[in-house]
Amino acid sequence: MRKMLFLPVLALGLYILSCSGKKDDAAPVIPPPQTPQDKGWTFETTPVWADEFTYTGAPDAGKWDYDIGGSGWGNNELQYYTNLTDNASVGNGILTITAKKQEMGGRNYTSARLVTRNKGDFLYGRFEIKAKLPTGKGTWPAIWMLPTDWAYGGWPKSGEIDIMEHVGYDQDNVHITTHTEAYYFKINTQKSATRRIANASTEFHLYRVDWTPYAIRGYIDDQLLFEFKNEGKGYTVWPFDKRFHLLLNIAVGGDWGGAQGVADNVWPATMEVDYVRVYKMIEK
Repeated sequence: MRKMLFLPVLALGLYILSCSGKKDDAAPVIPPPQTPQDKGWTFETTPVWADEFTYTGAPDAGKWDYDIGGSGWGNNELQYYTNLTDNASVGNGILTITAKKQEMGGRNYTSARLVTRNKGDFLYGRFEIKAKLPTGKGTWPAIWMLPTDWAYGGWPKSGEIDIMEHVGYDQDNVHITTHTEAYYFKINTQKSATRRIANASTEFHLYRVDWTPYAIRGYIDDQLLFEFKNEGKGYTVWPFDKRFHLLLNIAVGGDWGGAQGVADNVWPATMEVDYVRVYKMIEK
């Protein structure tokens, strides 16, 4: 983005040459953006933002907000998201998000979609979430990030970072993905990686993303699985130079989660979260 700062200077120079009577028929040559260098960024060892869930009741209102409603959320999802403790509650050191077969708002299922928007917004950093995933055909849990300000336009122009996605009909296959205008699933160009985690729904696993100006790297249990590098081609490829926030949710059905139907006998379905920790990137 810093390359753009030189454009006004270049334009002013061309204007001065024109007014002085000097003529140059050749079109100006503007060098393309250069791919950033990996400076080997590291991260602070104490979280700059965290929730250890060492309390009881509703999620901490100072850290979490809710997306609410049953609009389908762009994916033909079947649930109505609430802000009720029936769908998101904390106890025994664990956040539990629960999807239920329950009518509300014209939908046959309820669930929760927790967000840190305007309460935890970050540009670069290490993001760690320790979680145990739900089971059952029709479940679609996600741990992910969206832009807070949508500076480059609506989805997918401003980007999306999926730290963890799982669909119940494909048990134990866990996905890490990024979406941008140039690389996203509707044109089948998304950048993604998948790993089989044999006990994803019976044990807690650590889902992590390290986000720097050079790359987004995804890990499961501290093993590198995914890397998406900044190609230096502008926001259509790399919109990840603006602040993002975290989301935790279980969707029901939808274009992906419901691709093989929705089972009747798996509800309620829960995703348990042991902690969420964000570590600041150390500038170089």
